[in-house]
Amino acid sequence: MTQHRYNSFDEIDQRLKILSLQKEIDKENIKLNMHRSKNNLCPTNLLGGFDGFIQTVVLTFVTNKLFKKFSNRFGKQK
Repeated sequence: MTQHRYNSFDEIDQRLKILSLQKEIDKENIKLNMHRSKNNLCPTNLLGGFDGFIQTVVLTFVTNKLFKKFSNRFGKQK
């Protein structure tokens, strides 16, 4: 941190106001990042969203049914 040489109280007040505003901006950025982190760690987001989860379950179910159907047909021919 650099040291400033102030010539008046107005300069000091202006600098304090700038620092206060920077502090508020940093607080809001932290809040935003926390909110985003919470949303990213939700179980539905971890699984690719609810729609992605449903698609995965349906695709797995259909694939298993088709695999069983074809394996029974080809298994009986032997």
